[in-house]
Amino acid sequence: MIDVPHALATAQAEANGEAGRAFIAALPTLAAHFLERWNLTVDGTPMHGRCALVLPVTSTMDGTCAALKLQLLDEESTGEPVALRIWAGERAVRLLRHDGPTGTLLLERLDPARMLTHVPDPHEAVLVIARLLADLTAVPTPAGMRRLGDIAARMLERAPQALARVEDPAARRPLADCAAALREVVDEPGDRLLHWDLHDGNVLAADRAPWLAIDPKPLAGDPGFDLWPALANRFDAADVRWRFDAMTDVLSLDRARARAWTLARILQNALWDIENGDRPTAQHLEIARRLTEGRT
Repeated sequence: MIDVPHALATAQAEANGEAGRAFIAALPTLAAHFLERWNLTVDGTPMHGRCALVLPVTSTMDGTCAALKLQLLDEESTGEPVALRIWAGERAVRLLRHDGPTGTLLLERLDPARMLTHVPDPHEAVLVIARLLADLTAVPTPAGMRRLGDIAARMLERAPQALARVEDPAARRPLADCAAALREVVDEPGDRLLHWDLHDGNVLAADRAPWLAIDPKPLAGDPGFDLWPALANRFDAADVRWRFDAMTDVLSLDRARARAWTLARILQNALWDIENGDRPTAQHLEIARRLTEGRT
């Protein structure tokens, strides 16, 4: 039997309510099913984030080391195997097997002890992420993937009501700037294959490559929408502009357009905060302020 980590159970209940609790309750049976179906044995300590349980496994057929990822199937996770197949191991973890009805994935085994989080120099880490994104976002998105254009249009519909709930003018002003920036680019959302969540913890090493991306929440859109996680990692307000400029250089992005889509990503985060009854995150507001000061 697989012991479900308490932190994962709590995160799923908070994020997905009854569906999350049902997923957690079914996890031991789900794990046992795929271990038997795919001829796997657990050979290490289970790992987890907020969305998935990952079991280090070995194939009893040929001894291949792999990782069994069990997750709740939703609009974000549905696109993961599609993106991984397109990337085919180039700058991303390899997909070995996939079960469509449950969203269960069998992935190549990477080294969790060699995570980008452990690189001491934040500038080096930002450049690693930028180089990965330059390759990952170089391909167009296939039909059927969720689209940034749809997400952006809904954000603009929600923004007026949400911003009216922000009482502090100092917090409301940068969010209004984010909404204004999004309105300028919403009609040209882009069609590149985005990772959406490429932060330090989602970059691991392998014997075959120094750094590979994991855990995409893919969508079709403008690569500027993918920059925010690297701006927020190991946050340093004084470093925001350096990181933004470095990433747009590596990805060869139009800086004004990338800024607008980065501000749109901050608006997305703020809308979630406000609609959950929380204050907009101070860190996000500061990134918005830094990007709108002295535009270049």
